[in-house]
Amino acid sequence: MPRTIIATDKAPAAIGPYSQAVRAGNTVYFSGQIPLDPSSGMLVEGDISTQTRRVFDNLKAVAEAAGGSFEQFVRVGIYVTDLANFTAVNAVMNEYFQAPYPARSTIEVAGLPKGAQVEVDAVMVSD
Repeated sequence: MPRTIIATDKAPAAIGPYSQAVRAGNTVYFSGQIPLDPSSGMLVEGDISTQTRRVFDNLKAVAEAAGGSFEQFVRVGIYVTDLANFTAVNAVMNEYFQAPYPARSTIEVAGLPKGAQVEVDAVMVSD
C-alpha cells in the first residue's frame, strides 16, 4: 500500500527523521507533537494547559492538511512528565473533542524533547 506524507507549515517542522503524519489507505498516523510554536520552532512558555492547547492546535493543523478533523480521530496517545497534570490535560482535551471520544492512553514519561511537559500522537481514519 502506498504511503502519502502529510506536511504543513501551520505546524512545527519535524525535529528529527520523521514526518508530521503519514497516510496509508484511509488511515493517517500522526507523529507526536510537542508544544512548539510553528513559526519560531520554540517551545511555548506557560503552564500545562497552555502547552497542551499548543499541542492540540498543532495536531489540528496537521489533520486539516490531511483533509480531516478531530471528529475522525480514533486514538490519541498522551505523554506527560507529571501525572499530577492529568486533570488539566483532560480539561484541555475536552475543549477540542466531543463525545464520542477517541480511544486514549495517558502515560507518564521521564522526559520529552526540548523540555516539553506534554506530547500527543494520534491516529485518524478518514471517510
